Amino acid sequence: MEKASLQFSVSDFIALTNQTLEFAYPSVEVEGEVSSFKVNQGKYVFFDLKDAGGSVGCFMTVYQLRVPIEDGMKVIVTATPKLTPWGKFSLTVRAIRPSGEGSLKKSFELLRAKLEKEGLFADERKRTLPRQPRRVAVISSTQAAGYADFIKIVNDRWGGLQIDVAHVQVQGADAPDQIIRALNYFNEREELPEVIVIIRGGGSADDLSAFNDEALVREIAGSRVPTLVGVGHEVDVSLADMVADVRAATPSNAAQILVPDREEIIRATRRHVQSLLPRAERAVDRQAELVRNKLVACLDTVNRRLQYDVDRLAGLRRVLAELDPNKVLARGYALVRGDITPGGTVEIEKSDILITAEVRNVSKK
Repeated sequence: MEKASLQFSVSDFIALTNQTLEFAYPSVEVEGEVSSFKVNQGKYVFFDLKDAGGSVGCFMTVYQLRVPIEDGMKVIVTATPKLTPWGKFSLTVRAIRPSGEGSLKKSFELLRAKLEKEGLFADERKRTLPRQPRRVAVISSTQAAGYADFIKIVNDRWGGLQIDVAHVQVQGADAPDQIIRALNYFNEREELPEVIVIIRGGGSADDLSAFNDEALVREIAGSRVPTLVGVGHEVDVSLADMVADVRAATPSNAAQILVPDREEIIRATRRHVQSLLPRAERAVDRQAELVRNKLVACLDTVNRRLQYDVDRLAGLRRVLAELDPNKVLARGYALVRGDITPGGTVEIEKSDILITAEVRNVSKK
């Protein structure tokens, strides 16, 4: 007996089909080549994803398009399959990423050119890092070898830092948003860190593609806190590296840039002190010579002044000696004292005798 077929209205059939698809395939990843790419009203993105055997339409919002794509690029979309009210099957895309070295490079170059035109990579907007930071924020996967290398080198070189760590995924579709949330967290703290360090070790171009995410790159550019980014190996260059205030070749290099080497500072200080000692000794010798010269000059001035005073005193003594009354008397003169009126009595002093006499007459000379 033939089974009776189910009868639906068009709308019910579409709704049931979408329920079935959502239950069976809540999320799928589909890889293919982009064709017929277009953006409508600056809000909605439409393109077809195709390979040699078929093609499927795709839809997403501009906000969800985190990397630039164009026709001919190979991509992987994370999407939900749906049947539209118009009976057209399509993929509603939540995330998209380039696939393969060629597409990754093309997407990188497209976004690099766009951001460079906006001036995000300009040297004049980059800030210097503090020479000896005390509070540092680190955004990385704490399970990664690159993070362990960074912490070890920081502690070996300097130590004593206050390091706040935000553990995030550093690859995959969720990585950019997690890193963005960590950046926002550190930028919104009441006590800001002095530096934000973003690190991840080496990997394939696909592994590192999270650091070419446009939203993440813009977030790094807008950070209130100076940024230091060390992603991959020395040959790897991401857009996050290019927009950061300072780029490190590797996580280990980021540690070397972040803090000075205390052993090298000690050696440099010793060398500096050793170079200063001869100069200090020469400076002391020069000052000692200046002091000696000034002391000699002062003593010479004092001696001249003293000799002047001695000579002057001797002259005064000679004058006083000449004015000594005894010397005058010795030359035959006499000193008269008393009443010089007629009838008065006077005393006449000679060098060897005293005479008392009566005054008989006084007349003008």
